[in-house]
Amino acid sequence: MPGPAPKPAHLRARTNQKAGRATLEAPESPEVPPIPNPDGRVWHRLTVKAWEHAWESPMSTQWLETDIDALGRLALVWDALHVGAGDSNIVVKMLAEIRLQEQRFGLSPLDRSRLQWEVNRGSEAERKLQQRETVLERPTGTLDPRAVLQAVK
Repeated sequence: MPGPAPKPAHLRARTNQKAGRATLEAPESPEVPPIPNPDGRVWHRLTVKAWEHAWESPMSTQWLETDIDALGRLALVWDALHVGAGDSNIVVKMLAEIRLQEQRFGLSPLDRSRLQWEVNRGSEAERKLQQRETVLERPTGTLDPRAVLQAVK
C-alpha cells in the first residue's frame, strides 16, 4: 500500500500507563499493625475483622507507614457504622464515606483496576481454573449436540 512507513515499535508504545502499575502478591506472613487508638476505645469485632482483612490483603504491600493514620480514620467510620448510628440518613452518609476512603487503598476490584493493580493469584488460581475446565469437559462417548446441525442448500 502506498503511504508513509509505520512508526518504530518504541514510538507506538502506549503512554497512558500509570507509574504505579503493579502486580500484587499476597504477603506470606502479613504483619497487621494495631488500629490507631488515641482515645482508648474498644473496637467493634467487625471493625477489627475489617482492619485485619485489609492488612492481610495483597494491596497492603503497596501501602506506606503513613497510610496507617488514614486507614485508622477509615476504621473510625467502620466502627461508627458497626456500633450503630440509628438514623438511616447517617448510615447512608457513612457508607458513602467508607466507599470513598476504601477507593484510596484499592480495596475493591474497580479501585484496583483504576490503580492498575493486578493480584497474582498464583497456584491456587491455576488449580481452580483446571477444576473448572474439567467440569466443563464433555464426558467421552457422548454425542456432540452440534451434530444435528446441517448445511442448508
